Amino acid sequence: QVQLVESGGGLVQAGDSLRLSCAASGRTFSSYAMGWFRQAPGKEREFVTAISRSGGSIYYADSVKGRFTISRDNAKNTVYLQMNSLKPEDTAVYYCAATPTAAMLTIRRVYDAWGQGTQVTVSS
Repeated sequence: QVQLVESGGGLVQAGDSLRLSCAASGRTFSSYAMGWFRQAPGKEREFVTAISRSGGSIYYADSVKGRFTISRDNAKNTVYLQMNSLKPEDTAVYYCAATPTAAMLTIRRVYDAWGQGTQVTVSS
């Protein structure tokens, strides 16, 4: 199974940008579709964005569309989340996840490997 480690979280002001990274190890990275989810205090973990194994298909939650960009570098075994125009409501722990499936990438239960999460806090 693939192991995932997120980095890049922090405390920023509204309107700022952050880039999260998720480094994968253990199995062939290009065999996995990747997703980012987030969980705010007292709320369910929610889908943010996902990218297919080749990078040819990308999905975004409506709440982040136009502000966040997911990308992957299969040579570096890393997936990125560029977050621009951050809002206080983006405050959450952000989790990277991997799945060997190619379908239903917006659904949490299809992912079988998760990172430990990285905190993103956006102040107003």
